[in-house]
Amino acid sequence: MPEPKRIVVLGSTGSIGTQTLDVVAAFPDRFEVVGLAARSNQDLLAEQAERFGNPRMWLFDRDGIEGLVEAATVPSADIVVVSVAGVIGLLPTIEAIKAGKDIALASKEVLVAAGELVMPMVRQHGVDLRPIDSEHSAVFQCLQGYTSDQIDELIITASGGPFRGWTREQMANVTASAALNHPTWQMGGKITIDSATLMNKALETIEARWLFDVPMDRIKAVVHPQSIVHSFVRFKDGSVLGQMGWPNMRLPILYALSYPDRLTNDLKPWNPIDSPTLTFEPIDEQVFPALGLARDAMQVGGTMPCAFNAANEVVANAFLAGGVGFLQITETVARTMERHESLPPTLENLLQADSDARRVAREVMATALR
Repeated sequence: MPEPKRIVVLGSTGSIGTQTLDVVAAFPDRFEVVGLAARSNQDLLAEQAERFGNPRMWLFDRDGIEGLVEAATVPSADIVVVSVAGVIGLLPTIEAIKAGKDIALASKEVLVAAGELVMPMVRQHGVDLRPIDSEHSAVFQCLQGYTSDQIDELIITASGGPFRGWTREQMANVTASAALNHPTWQMGGKITIDSATLMNKALETIEARWLFDVPMDRIKAVVHPQSIVHSFVRFKDGSVLGQMGWPNMRLPILYALSYPDRLTNDLKPWNPIDSPTLTFEPIDEQVFPALGLARDAMQVGGTMPCAFNAANEVVANAFLAGGVGFLQITETVARTMERHESLPPTLENLLQADSDARRVAREVMATALR
C-alpha cells in the first residue's frame, strides 16, 4: 500500500470542497488532509477540521490572500486542491506550483485569467496540474497515451442550463432563483449562473486551450441535455473518444486525486441501458453570446481574458444579489472588454487588469441603471 497522499483543500466549505472531503473520507488509507482553507464559514471549517484530525486551518476573510498562500505551500502537502471561487485562487496556485505541489484544479478562473503564465510554470517546476471540472477531466482521461499534436478537435458538452431553447426576449426578466434551478448539476451559486448564461462553456474553452495546448479554433461546445458524455476528443485520423458517466463531481475529483490510479468506489456506474437516448444540439450564439466573447478575448490575448473573467465575476454576483438583469451579464462583459487595453500577461499586469476590469464593470452596471 502506497503512502497516503497529503492534501490541502482551498475552498473546503464550498460545493467542490465538501465533495472533495467526502471523497477523501472514503479512502482513509489513500489520502490525508493536512490543511483546510475557506472564505468565511468558520463553523463548518471547524467541523471539517475535527472530522479530519484537526489539520491547519485558514480563513480568507480573516487571514487574507497571505493565508491562502500559506495554506497552498504547506511543506508536508503533496496535492493542493484549488476550489476557491474566482481569481483569488491565482496567487496561491502559482505559489503552490513554485513549492513543487501537484494541483487539482477546480477554479477554472485561474487558467482563464492567467493560463499563458501558469502552464509554463507547471512545466518549469515539473508538477502535475490535473483538472477537476467534469469536462476537462473527460478530455484529460481521453488523452492518456496521446499527445496534443494528435488532436484534431476538442468537443466540450453543455447541459444547456435552465434556459435551453429560450429566446433572449424570454430571458429578459428571469430571476436569480430561476437561473439557479439547474436541470442536471448541483453546484455553487456563481458557477450555476455561469451555466445559465453558458459563460461556463466560454470559460471552459479558454481553460481547455491552456490545459491541452490546443488552439481556440479547434475547441467547440455542444449542448447535450442528458449530461452523460462529458467531452469528446476527435483525433486527426477521425477517431473520436468520449468519457461518459452520471453527472457526479465525485468521480472527476477522485480521478484528480488518485491519478494515475483508478480506485474502486461506491459511486453508481453508468449503464447505457439506463439512458439509451443521448442527444446533441448546436449552441445558438445569438441567444448565448458568451462563447463568442471568449473567442474575442483570446484573439486579443494578453490581459484581455483576465478582464473578461473579472467582469463576469462582478456582474454574475451582482445578478445573484438582485442588482442587475440576466441579459446584462454578457452585455456588461462585452462593454468592459471594449474599454480594456490589453497588456502582456505578467503577474503584475494580470492583477492590475483584474482590478481595473472589476471597477469598469461596476461603472457599466451603474450607468445602465440610471
